[in-house]
Formats: sequence, C-alpha cells, structure tokens
Amino acid sequence: MYKAKIKLVYRQVIDETSESGFEKAIFYASYQEFLLKSQTYNLEGKFKTFTKLKANDGRANSLHYKLGFSVVHFIAQLNNKIPQIKDNMGNKLSFDTARFELIESHIEDISLHKVALNYETNFFTLIELMGEYMLLGPENLPEDGRFETFVLRMQPDLSIISYQEAEHPQIMLSAS
Repeated sequence: MYKAKIKLVYRQVIDETSESGFEKAIFYASYQEFLLKSQTYNLEGKFKTFTKLKANDGRANSLHYKLGFSVVHFIAQLNNKIPQIKDNMGNKLSFDTARFELIESHIEDISLHKVALNYETNFFTLIELMGEYMLLGPENLPEDGRFETFVLRMQPDLSIISYQEAEHPQIMLSAS
C-alpha cells in the first residue's frame, strides 16, 4: 500500500538579505547573542569570524546551541508550522523540532552573519512519488485503509533525512 516511512527537514538560511519580519528578528537577535557569547572564546579579540574562533578553540562549536536560546521565542510563534513550505492546497507543513545553526559570523561586520533554522518533521507515510511531487499520509495508517493525504512538491532546501522502506509494498484495491 505504501512505499516507505519518511522524515523531512527544511533548511531556512537567514542572512542580511532576508526580508520577512521573522527572519530579521532571528538575524538581529542571534547576531547580538553572537557578539556577547563569542567573547568567552576570544578574550583578546584576535579572532574576527566564527570559523576562526572554532579553529582556535573547539569549544566555540557550542555557539550553535547557545545562540539558539536567543531565538527560541521567535520559533515558538510559528506554532510548529514551517513558514516557507506548503502543500498543494496551501497548508503549511508542520514540524516537530527546529534546530538553530550558526553558519558564519564576524564580530565587526554584521553583513557576514549567516544562520539557519533546520525544521524536522515527524514521520509521514510516502504513498506515491509523482515526478517532483510526493503523496503523503500520516505515519500510522488505519487498518481500514481510509486516511487523509496531501501532496507536497520537493523543492530546494527540503530533504528526506530518514527513509524506511515498506517491507512488502502492496497495491490496495477498494471495491465500492
């Protein structure tokens, strides 16, 4: 009846060119937090970029986690809906968790600050692939074979991160 159980992730990159109010709030809050928290790994101010901080002190990798606290209240306002991903009916795709990632930053140049939010969904049932479109249903399909489905187009920054193939995919015929 189905091909696989899948989990999706959408990666939203945010930088100085981002335009929405949500993205700007994430951008500025995370940059201010970067300026504050990066001082711990750069007491003499010798290192200007996140990349150089990490190369000098591996503990600077914890900035991904630490900066995430500065944006968690903005993410909560999304009500577990991915802002950019909609199914073919215009409904936003729900996410289970969102992970903050610091891509790069500079302590003297905000224009080089770049972060990402990685939205991970719960599992879905992949029923069919139709070109660049996926017919998806809930993770656990009911015994009677009747359930809600939706169609989602694969697009840039959307990835399948977990794939569990059905043991015995079958075609279900329904006589009405």
